[in-house]
Amino acid sequence: MSDNSQQDIVCHKSATPGTDSIPVTAGSSIDLQWNTWPDSHHGPVIDYLAKCSGSCSSVDKSTLSWGKIDQGGLIDDSAPPGKWASDQLLANNVTWTVKIPASVAPGNYVLRHEIIGLHSAGNANGAQNYPQCINLAITGSGSAVPSGTAATAFYKATDPGILISIYQTISSYTIPGPALWSGAKKRHAKAPKAFVA
Repeated sequence: MSDNSQQDIVCHKSATPGTDSIPVTAGSSIDLQWNTWPDSHHGPVIDYLAKCSGSCSSVDKSTLSWGKIDQGGLIDDSAPPGKWASDQLLANNVTWTVKIPASVAPGNYVLRHEIIGLHSAGNANGAQNYPQCINLAITGSGSAVPSGTAATAFYKATDPGILISIYQTISSYTIPGPALWSGAKKRHAKAPKAFVA
């Protein structure tokens, strides 16, 4: 999808809350596996977390307030269109590993996992968002709650990480969306000069 202001940007088109939650301990990592991903759809991989006031199985997705807990962007642009986080996911059996920060308070959360395809992003509204949401039941001894941004406010069509041609050399890339949540750790890039968090 390319319209970032509509509710479908939250968890994908016509998404409804899942009935089950995956138990996970804060500080541990989970693997998110796609069944496929086109190798032409290069772009960043971003993960957000939002706490539900009760059960996530009946949450109104439009009320969720998200904190960004993980992101990966441009890794190497020595040969455009470059190597991206999406390429790492593809090379890793179409799997992305995300760590739930240890400081996250126990409770029911929605994890929003997203790949943004930039293969057509040189044109306005050409970037393609592919968000997916998973309910988590987080345990642990943390006390912090990632929050701050509604999903419909994550991106603007003119953001430099959204409106960009990847078929030319890019000296740096700014991953779109709000800043990484203070309780999350930056993911290391193999080529720091080509990666701006």
